[in-house]
Amino acid sequence: MIDWQTRAAALYDGGFRPMFVRGQWVPSASGEVMAAHNPANGALLATVPRGSAADIDAAVAAARRAFEGPWSRSTPFERQALLLRIAERFEAEWENLCLSDTLDMGMPISRTLANSRRVLGMLRFYAGQAVSIHGATIPNSFPGEILSQTVKEPVGVVGAIIPWNAPIAGSVWKVAPAIATGCTVVLKPSEEASLTVLMIARLMQEAGLPDGVLNVVTGTGAEAGAALAAHPDVDKIVFTGSTATGQAIARAATGNLKRVSLELGGKSPVIVCRDADLEKAVPVAAMAVFANSGQICIAGSRLFVQRDIHDEFVGLVADYARKLRIGAGVDPLTEIGPIISARQAQRVAGFLDAGKAEGARLVAGGARLEGAEFAGGNFIAPTVFGDVADDMTIAREEIFGPVISALPFDTLDEVVARANATPYGLAAGVFTTHLGTAHKLARRLKAGSVWVNMYHAIDPAVPFGGVKMSGYGREGGIEHMDEYLDTKAVWINTD
Repeated sequence: MIDWQTRAAALYDGGFRPMFVRGQWVPSASGEVMAAHNPANGALLATVPRGSAADIDAAVAAARRAFEGPWSRSTPFERQALLLRIAERFEAEWENLCLSDTLDMGMPISRTLANSRRVLGMLRFYAGQAVSIHGATIPNSFPGEILSQTVKEPVGVVGAIIPWNAPIAGSVWKVAPAIATGCTVVLKPSEEASLTVLMIARLMQEAGLPDGVLNVVTGTGAEAGAALAAHPDVDKIVFTGSTATGQAIARAATGNLKRVSLELGGKSPVIVCRDADLEKAVPVAAMAVFANSGQICIAGSRLFVQRDIHDEFVGLVADYARKLRIGAGVDPLTEIGPIISARQAQRVAGFLDAGKAEGARLVAGGARLEGAEFAGGNFIAPTVFGDVADDMTIAREEIFGPVISALPFDTLDEVVARANATPYGLAAGVFTTHLGTAHKLARRLKAGSVWVNMYHAIDPAVPFGGVKMSGYGREGGIEHMDEYLDTKAVWINTD
């Protein structure tokens, strides 16, 4: 068995990790730094530059030079080969990448390791897409020999801003399609989890990534992130994070009318019908929220259960929650890790207090975890509230913590109306053994993804994204490529 503790000590020793601009490892222009702490115990992992608008300017300039330089003459087959080499480097360093994520943001090592199929699959999927980009020849209404056709061209310099809850997958989902299409990128990771993103930049450089094609500026959202979103020489912004921040980015992007893709928050419903296979539904419905300590945008945090099985099902989910092993992510047996920061843990604790104060029935959990084994960390017990009403705070707001709100329902028409009565529309889940019910609910639920008798399934070939206040644009699938491409119409009079 791997000694993850020993490997962790060797990976990060509290030293300085510079950011990556124009193929060089550099400090911030001001020399200021930010500290990266392990959320499981508060230990200092490393320091990183606190990038500012000046650093964003330098990174955007590097990306522009690369885009208009030799990279603009790269062929689809060269970009495909590069992505395949990157996938090989990732695969060779997969354990260190996963350990970095576990240390920096708390996700259990068992879960990060299990993401290899998804992440390596993304790199190889986009490698395939790189040689599949094409336009079309279109018949037109003009007389004579006039040819009309479309050409797909890279949109240009892409500003990518990712959250802290999945640095490996989040980075690849933004950078891989940019490489495939011939764009260049300035990537701003969350100030809460920057270390893995810097490791990713190193691995891509080792795989032969040309200078300036990827630039990583670490810093705060208010400084570096805002400067990137508003930068006049950025052609497109891709962002994953909160709805409030997404709205601010959309406003900032109007300066040069840059293209914007937003994958934002959610308050996803999971609907359990009376005919569901409870033995299979309980663990899936529970982990729809508890995975990554609830710090997932698609968390199925509103658990609608048909009334005649509500108490039984909620009790089973609560029993499941109580048995989950909680602790530091470097322990391979850990199932639930820490919350990312003390501030976020305090925010989640506020929702626990609100649930109790507003009359929800606490069935399991409901408190921060104390004691020697949790010292210095940000741990909250997996929590289940029963008999929740739609107007309660815990049923309306995105908690981003391990909190399930169970709500009874009677009819399918009723649950559809209630499930859709939210400003969000990112994901939804349905548990039923009736094929007609499955199709009916999947069609009527307003969400970008609907899972039936499963949850959390994400594949590189399948588009992912939200509706309503959960954003616009898609990641994954051939639809994702179009987010990084412009369509040019070309007319030629051949007569």
